[in-house]
Amino acid sequence: MTTTDAPQFDVAMIGLGYIGLPTAAVIARSGLKVRGVDVTQSVVDTINSGAVHIEEKDLDELVHRVVESGHLSAATQAPVADVYLIAVPTPFKGDNQPDISFVLSALRMIAPQVRPGACVILESTSPVGTTAAIAQLLAELRPDLAVPGHSDSPDIAVAYCPERVLPGKIIEELVANDRVIGGLTDACSVRAAAFYRGFVDGECVPSNAGAAEMVKLSENSFRDVNIAFANELSLLAEEQGIDVWEVIRLANRHPRVNILQPGPGVGGHCIAVDPWFLVAGSPETARIIRTAREVNDAKAVHVANRMRAMLDAAPDAKLALLGLAFKPNIDDFRESPALEIAEELATDYGPRLLVVEPFTTELPGTLAQRGAQLVDYDTAMDQAELVGVLVDHDAFKDAPRSLSEGKITYDTRGMWA
Repeated sequence: MTTTDAPQFDVAMIGLGYIGLPTAAVIARSGLKVRGVDVTQSVVDTINSGAVHIEEKDLDELVHRVVESGHLSAATQAPVADVYLIAVPTPFKGDNQPDISFVLSALRMIAPQVRPGACVILESTSPVGTTAAIAQLLAELRPDLAVPGHSDSPDIAVAYCPERVLPGKIIEELVANDRVIGGLTDACSVRAAAFYRGFVDGECVPSNAGAAEMVKLSENSFRDVNIAFANELSLLAEEQGIDVWEVIRLANRHPRVNILQPGPGVGGHCIAVDPWFLVAGSPETARIIRTAREVNDAKAVHVANRMRAMLDAAPDAKLALLGLAFKPNIDDFRESPALEIAEELATDYGPRLLVVEPFTTELPGTLAQRGAQLVDYDTAMDQAELVGVLVDHDAFKDAPRSLSEGKITYDTRGMWA
């Protein structure tokens, strides 16, 4: 237990990544004193200097302001706080199984500091049952606390509240979007909702932890299934020599049809990951969700094979690869099919690849070691005879179309459709 005279914070944010840092900054802006916690010392040092280690619209200015005002600071150890937010990664382990070890490690970090009256909220995208699992662990680590689900008269609150934000608009959407508040008990939901209403303009909708966990997974699985339809349609159209962009444009004139745009696959830490959490929970039942994941993963393989064929057909030509991020106009390469495709091609064709990615100053992954070059758009168009569009960044859309005319092009985004 922590001594009663230890410095106390209103909020402790465990994890200062793409969600944790913006959330901590927005909460600090509301006037609460926030201590951000991260295991990486360089991240802590960067934030305490008033700077940021990730790219997100308006985040640098906001962090500088709340650090300067004293409302946000960072450390590698958890403090005593009224509210603990956990926003750490939930990656895969073998065979697409969810790994909640970072969540459990975060709970172990805060457990000695939790005092009666505190509220522990999990924000990390997690398989159903994770919130109950952290409550179970907390009850084991702190038998002196009355933990919800393990006591008839709990003296702390435990809840799940998933983030629902879009990269590039995180600061805006953290405030504007509705939040689902899933407490382990009704009282936990009320306590957590009261906290979020202090900085959220959207509606804070109470529910239970299991439903809230499934809500986040369902939202991204829904999107994944719909993208899979578009990607499969693009393969069918390609086989039959039909312009899929024309098909989608015309089909979407129907008042009850809204086909999404296909691409080279699906990336990011949400849509490419979350559906597997539902599959892992009910592997025999989640048939459509599993198939959608397989379709979208296979699309990246198909695109890589098409570009291999282009390179093999023109053995002296260079290929300009446009974009590596998982979506347009961000610097996030997590689970990016574009990066996966580029690294696959670099295995055999590295020195022939001219990569254009305006949101990085150095090639991610193994591309540089395999001989690929990071160049600007004009250089790529000047030197390459082949073009592969993997990400439709605005910088590419705004470039003169004449620079790419006459080149053999494979446009996976319909940027030039």
